Amino acid sequence: MSTSPRPWPALVAVLAVLPGAYSGLGLPHPELPPAAAALLFGAAIVGAAFLLSWAAEAAQTEVSAGVALAFLAFLAVLPEYAVDFVFTWRAGDTFAAEGHCAPVGGEDPCALALANMTGANRVLVGIGWPLVVLIAAVVARRHPRRAEQEPSVPAPGHVRLARPMSIEVVALGIATVYSLTLPLRHSLTLLDAAVLVSIFVLYAWRLAQAPVEEPDMIGTSAWIASLATKPRRAWLIGLFVVAAGVILLTAEHFADAVVGTGEQLGIDRFLLVQWAAPVASEAPELIVACLYAWRLRASHALGTLLSSKVNQWTLLVGTIPVVFAISSGGFHGLPLSDHQRYELLITAAQSLFAVSLLLDLRLSLWGSGVLLALFGTQFTASLLLSDAANRMVLVALSAVYLTLSAIMLAVSWRRAGRLLREGTVAPLDRIPEWDRATGEGHGATGGKPVS
Repeated sequence: MSTSPRPWPALVAVLAVLPGAYSGLGLPHPELPPAAAALLFGAAIVGAAFLLSWAAEAAQTEVSAGVALAFLAFLAVLPEYAVDFVFTWRAGDTFAAEGHCAPVGGEDPCALALANMTGANRVLVGIGWPLVVLIAAVVARRHPRRAEQEPSVPAPGHVRLARPMSIEVVALGIATVYSLTLPLRHSLTLLDAAVLVSIFVLYAWRLAQAPVEEPDMIGTSAWIASLATKPRRAWLIGLFVVAAGVILLTAEHFADAVVGTGEQLGIDRFLLVQWAAPVASEAPELIVACLYAWRLRASHALGTLLSSKVNQWTLLVGTIPVVFAISSGGFHGLPLSDHQRYELLITAAQSLFAVSLLLDLRLSLWGSGVLLALFGTQFTASLLLSDAANRMVLVALSAVYLTLSAIMLAVSWRRAGRLLREGTVAPLDRIPEWDRATGEGHGATGGKPVS
């Protein structure tokens, strides 16, 4: 643990969140143009992200790293929950009044709810994952001695996950296999909610079984961890509560400000909801992951985004039909238009390819490049092509994702079997922290192999 812990950055972060939190509370303040509001609320989210990263790292003195990262991911993804639930609630209100998702202002409210969710999932994997690998690669090349001491960076351009993170990869894989059935439906139902939420509950239960190990921390997180038990827990609870509160207060305002700025520039509202709002709502977790990557905590960086993806692809998607049912006053499933079924298809296909890249618990610069290139293609097509042409691109790219996934699974089926065993039934205290085949790291029980 660091010998020079620093508490003052936490105070700076708190000062950064105060103006946005004040405005988010609805207290009297000057009316700001959308661009200025986006900067104000964006600064609050950045400050909250720093608080979350320090608290999550220090929390590893209380719980396992996997649980800490999962909790961090849940809090960091709160903006996405807030934004998506707003769109879903509006869709339910419209459905209750009209008996169907009637267009409001030229836009289908049900489509907007799903557009935000599918866009957020694809942004997280298509931009977030490659960004972590790129930042870690740059820092590793600039500081080769530091990189040599960090097992999660086996070489510049490669990020290795700790082996206990097989739980996240397997949970995402199971949820993804189920999600491949969603494009075949005409609505997202409460049955889908039950299945996806159950996957999340089992994932959380499995994580809770992981043993606690002594973490290696620096800076503010080290200062928090160095405190006595009672004050340390008070600080942890305080930081988590403050950061989560700020995120909830500012997320919708930030997304609305980003969308409003785009509308002033003449950008289509559907595209803003699908791409701009998710970038805004995903900002906390992306910032946290980049902070970890910059410090060469590459496993934590990618693990945070992986946990966020599991969270969104299970709990978030699963609760959307619940919110819709409450808002609409019935048990109707959220209607899926033809276009949204295509969007669900490519989101599920991208997720399957992402899982296939992590079968050996590594993400290379090559794999990141493919993720980024395919995402860039679909993003560009959505901006430039007609709806009909864009749907053809979505189908073609989905086929590419699925084909690449099948190839990866065929090549690495033995690794997939070991990953599935470690992620579901293997005793967690017998899973080494790092792969013993590389000669790096140690296990919680002296590196005993998994039986």
